Amino acid sequence: MRAQSTMAEHSPLRQATASEATGGLIRLSARLAHLELTLSGMALTAVLALLLLNVVTRAIGQAFFWTDELAVNCMVWMAFLAASASIHHGSNIAVTLLADALPTRLHRGLMVLVNVLVLSFFVVLCVLCWRWFDPYTLAKANWDTSAFSASTFNFIYSEPTQTLGVGKVWFWLIVPVFAVLGSVHAAAGVNRAWREARQTEVAP
Repeated sequence: MRAQSTMAEHSPLRQATASEATGGLIRLSARLAHLELTLSGMALTAVLALLLLNVVTRAIGQAFFWTDELAVNCMVWMAFLAASASIHHGSNIAVTLLADALPTRLHRGLMVLVNVLVLSFFVVLCVLCWRWFDPYTLAKANWDTSAFSASTFNFIYSEPTQTLGVGKVWFWLIVPVFAVLGSVHAAAGVNRAWREARQTEVAP
């Protein structure tokens, strides 16, 4: 029975299915990273346009005070989106002195551990975002933000921006978006690092 179980675990069909699932996750991560970089580029363009508009309107004595706040929020969205994409590309700043000095097998094992820690961070961030936005309690309050704030003392949905006239929650949404997208990239990173580690074990 044990021999049959081992053969089933290493069957070509199961290995192919696992490989397709892993490859699909990595492709999803790549597509999301491309979208994130596109959106962050658009946000950067918006920041530059808003700053230019601010300069021009101040010069003619008809300043639009909301441009400053909107430009700051666009910059925040740009930073979070680019940071998420950098997880997929592995372009974050890292100290690799120890990793580079390790043998190949230990180096790839360390990469698996690092990616697992990154994934753990994003899972915790997702949980914190769920508790912060608390959509379950909001739904129980029939999506009444005033009743939600009164019962939870959480004013995330009722706190307004200073000059834009909209709720800050629309800009704070980038945090759970970052948490979810970062989780996808981190999970893809774990799969990629694990596959590389397995290839090292199989290699003669």
